[in-house]
Amino acid sequence: MADKQERITEATKDADRKAAEAEHGAPEVPTAAERDAAGRHPEASPGTADHYEDMTERGANQKGEGRLP
Repeated sequence: MADKQERITEATKDADRKAAEAEHGAPEVPTAAERDAAGRHPEASPGTADHYEDMTERGANQKGEGRLP
């Protein structure tokens, strides 16, 4: 069995070429579920931006792995 070679069919090669040429990534348009969620939560709470900035600054100023502030 060790000397038996596996052969790749032309159909497999064509499918691989088509997949390689296809566009990948997330679609630009939001899904219906995303639109519904955005409608239910139109704005973040006022303290969210402040908290985000604080956490970003803390993370940037950490020194060493596992260090607590």
